[in-house]
Amino acid sequence: MDNKQIIEICMLAGKIMLESGAETHRVEDTMNRIAEAYGCKDVQSFAMPTGVHFSIQESDASHFRRVSSRATDLHKIADVNEISRDIARGLIPLEQAREKLREVERSRQTFTKLIQIIAAALVSGSFTIMFGGTWPDFLPSMITGGVAYGFMFWVVYLIDTRFIADFFASIIIGLLAYLSIQMGFGHSLDKIIIGAVMPLVPGLPITNAVRDLLAGHLVAGVSKGVEAGLTAVAIGAGVAVMFGFVELFT
Repeated sequence: MDNKQIIEICMLAGKIMLESGAETHRVEDTMNRIAEAYGCKDVQSFAMPTGVHFSIQESDASHFRRVSSRATDLHKIADVNEISRDIARGLIPLEQAREKLREVERSRQTFTKLIQIIAAALVSGSFTIMFGGTWPDFLPSMITGGVAYGFMFWVVYLIDTRFIADFFASIIIGLLAYLSIQMGFGHSLDKIIIGAVMPLVPGLPITNAVRDLLAGHLVAGVSKGVEAGLTAVAIGAGVAVMFGFVELFT
């Protein structure tokens, strides 16, 4: 088979999975399985959160592709996994596999930003109740979480740095939660804030960092852990800054 096409398919699959938030060991395993299914020997792959390396023979050059943007899209990860399984079963030839992967790459996220904001609002209210809030806290937490999540999208569009966007979104959470209590719209300030910040919490990056560390991918695990830690610090700092200003001017 054409080694160039095989390398292109493997690199494309790895790039899509990294951009969609997959663990690095899953990315490497998928690339290796695809290459081996097409008869390649001595397959070597190395994935990091910011790029992927791949080669199929010691004498051939190593190939690298940069990954500059990352998001969470489990649907794309599942699609690539399904394509790789069909390749391993011998059901998809090279050309068809490449076209299927390109279709996955071109596809948009399953849920629009509006649906994500609505989901974030419902999640915020639900977590407020779960953490001991009362039903009068549900609606202010839902509004606060939805507005902050939408504001986070806007800041990401302007700055393209997620943890900075989370910092400003958490300021909005602190402000709206404080105003809702001051207007008698809710009972528990801390429960409203806790529920509203939950959609911003980097749950998937933390999980991937732990899974990569357990799989022996120390570089990827540590880097993802640091990224998740920065996001968590930004969320806490935003709320703290907001209430620092409240204490200063009251």
